[in-house]
Amino acid sequence: MNTKLSLNFGKIIRELRKEKDISQEELGFRSNLHRTYIGMIERGEKNITLENIDKIAKGLDVSMKIIFEKLNKIHQ
Repeated sequence: MNTKLSLNFGKIIRELRKEKDISQEELGFRSNLHRTYIGMIERGEKNITLENIDKIAKGLDVSMKIIFEKLNKIHQ
């Protein structure tokens, strides 16, 4: 993928994960997704579904709204 949108989305997920001080593996566990998938999302290599955005948001203990607001700020 590696589109600007995918890269910006991944950057936000990485920043939120690091703010929570958790590893990709821990986020994967909390989100019920594989850690390599989390890495691919953070690098903008995957086109993520809304269902998986919801899982990651829950794993990060943030709302999808927060993720999309952050995305809107940097992706204009």
